[in-house]
Amino acid sequence: MIINNPPALQKVLPKNRVLLLPHCLRSSQLCQARYDRDEGLICKGCKKDCPINQLKTAAVERGFGGVCIAPGGSLAIHYVKTHRPQGVVAVACAKELEMGKQALISLDGALPPDLVLLTIPLSRDGCVDTKVDTTSVLRAINL
Repeated sequence: MIINNPPALQKVLPKNRVLLLPHCLRSSQLCQARYDRDEGLICKGCKKDCPINQLKTAAVERGFGGVCIAPGGSLAIHYVKTHRPQGVVAVACAKELEMGKQALISLDGALPPDLVLLTIPLSRDGCVDTKVDTTSVLRAINL
């Protein structure tokens, strides 16, 4: 597994990448999304300035193979295991990113051996109404 190596991610076709976002980026008061037990939060695109909507839209337009807006690390890991991407752009709090990285490493053999994982920590965590530098995530999506 290659971790946090943007040049390596550039070599992965967008269709072979997935974007993992935490559901806590949504506005807890305004979000109209619903949950799906296999896919996570299903964004309805209700607010143009919502970071989830912006990042999901950018990944879809770039041709990513999938976007998972997860309520927790377990679903994100399941999503990666099911989709078997060659590249992952993951956004979460530092604790979840570390736990996710360790979980992916433990799946040795269940994922492509040259999986590229690019992680971007939240700039404000706390499990509700969190923040991320969307410019950094958009830069990663567009590698």
